[in-house]
Amino acid sequence: MSNPQQLRYSKEHEWLSDAEGGVATVGITEFAASALGDVVFAQLPAVGDTVTAGETCGELESTKSVSDLYSPVSGEVVESNQDVVDNPALVNTDPFEGGWLFKVRVAEEPGDLLSADEYAKLTAAGN
Repeated sequence: MSNPQQLRYSKEHEWLSDAEGGVATVGITEFAASALGDVVFAQLPAVGDTVTAGETCGELESTKSVSDLYSPVSGEVVESNQDVVDNPALVNTDPFEGGWLFKVRVAEEPGDLLSADEYAKLTAAGN
């Protein structure tokens, strides 16, 4: 698996794009999507919701299990990916592009986000 270098990653397996105009995009990593199996349902935060770094903000249900979705940053949700709600398999087939989950106006970013190389080391250890 190749993690895009321009993204940052949480230990809970979410990715975060650089904030453009203060808004960043959030998704789950290919590692997480693979571990989940075929995603069949996505409950994403709604526009206007406030999310807090490290806290749950939705869930993904797969043929294997249900997994909480954690926000890697704190802020206000400005967009949820309706395409993923309509077709949750996008999380598996295109996790870094069409399978993004939500966009957030970043109020606070934690200091423990990982680079692509750091995240690769984390996942190589089986976390």
